[in-house]
Amino acid sequence: MSSAKGDLPDLGPLSPWAPELAETFVSLASDIALVIDEQGVIRKVAHGGAVPLELTAHDWVGRAWIDTVTGDTRTKIDKLLCEVTTTGLARRREVNHPSAGGENIPVAYTAVRLGEHGPVLAVGRDLRAIAAIQQRFIDAQRDMERGYWATRQAESRYRLLFQVATDAVLVVDATSLNILEANQAAATLFDLGIEQLVGRAAVFGFEHRSRPAVDELLTTARTSGRPAEIRARLAGKVTATSVAATPFRADEQMRLLVRVRTLDTPPASAQSLDATLVRLVDQLAEGVVVTDPIGRIQVANPAFLKLVGIRAEADLKGRPLLDWLGLSSSDLAALIKRARSQGLTRHLQSVPVSGATVPAQVEIAAALLAEGDQECIGFTLRRIESDAAIAPPLPTVLNGLQIAIEQLTTSLGDVALPELMRQASALAERYLISAALERADGDTAAAADLLGISRQSLARRHRRHPRAAARAPEPDLPPEARS
Repeated sequence: MSSAKGDLPDLGPLSPWAPELAETFVSLASDIALVIDEQGVIRKVAHGGAVPLELTAHDWVGRAWIDTVTGDTRTKIDKLLCEVTTTGLARRREVNHPSAGGENIPVAYTAVRLGEHGPVLAVGRDLRAIAAIQQRFIDAQRDMERGYWATRQAESRYRLLFQVATDAVLVVDATSLNILEANQAAATLFDLGIEQLVGRAAVFGFEHRSRPAVDELLTTARTSGRPAEIRARLAGKVTATSVAATPFRADEQMRLLVRVRTLDTPPASAQSLDATLVRLVDQLAEGVVVTDPIGRIQVANPAFLKLVGIRAEADLKGRPLLDWLGLSSSDLAALIKRARSQGLTRHLQSVPVSGATVPAQVEIAAALLAEGDQECIGFTLRRIESDAAIAPPLPTVLNGLQIAIEQLTTSLGDVALPELMRQASALAERYLISAALERADGDTAAAADLLGISRQSLARRHRRHPRAAARAPEPDLPPEARS
């Protein structure tokens, strides 16, 4: 005999045996079985011996089934009872029972109605073991993801620092494809002085078979406005290189920032590459730091941390680089602007560093790091051990100025004080211009930056003191010649 819907056999005759059926189901295939009346109240509980579930379910008899589950799963009990009343059979649903220990016990229930007006028999499977396995899987997956992203971040960090410290950098005019600027690493790589590189075609240093590919790389970067990278070989060398070109604008002119990195024998794995980068960056004597376009620190190497007296890189992240440099905000802004517009600042500036236990003087250079729309600035800081390291050969500027001032004192009584002061001021200006030109290796733009004046102002002052162009000052000239 079939049910009213014709999809289930008539289970009415089994209604009196519901408690025994509950015990049977528990013993055969489930962890818990409930006999529930038409009002949804539990009349019988049979359990398979799972201690937390047994302790939780021992007082359920006489309570509404919906009141034994957590609030977020009450609607599932409603749907299950509605479905079993309508069709005689309810599909599996997972609910949570609160336990005395405070943790929820997940149970998956199915239910069958024993006859049209008979009780409902609900049998459940304890899901804690499955939930534990699922949680372990999720935790393992999260650990793997954290490890993966930590590895990627570390790799990116060390590549960035290594790029700042060691890459050969060329700033190329996008129209002529000639070199406008180069750093010392490029001079070393191509076995030429920096001044000898400027003005040459950007492809000159590569072997003839690689030149068409390099030329195409530069043309593609220029026309597409996007970074591009290839492999190429240097002229006269067996070492392969990675050549990357990134377009950027400087004073409404298109430029290409070309980075050339030598490629060693391919490592056995990515891990060995990471280890190599870590070792090389950590062993760099120069402080290397990367900032965003407004000078906030993103990453720094151990040498920089030691230089500024900070133990952990996290203590620097997001803070202004200006906090540790003896530069005004306008000076740092000008340095960053020059790096962004020119690609790099080849001529180093001498600035004091604060924060270290022993005050230090450093030479600082900046370079643009451009990857698509992302820009950051890489700084290298080389510590100057003593004043002698940056001063011109003896007689020094200071000694020369002191001798010249002493010679002025011989005019006391013959020359009025205002005139002596004018001559002393002219002497000091001449010697400071000479020192700036000496330190900037003759570059007037860098010398002007050191003096904190414009190039035009330096040119005017230089015309008043033509001897300031000399590599070493000449303190033994008579005062009237120096004025």
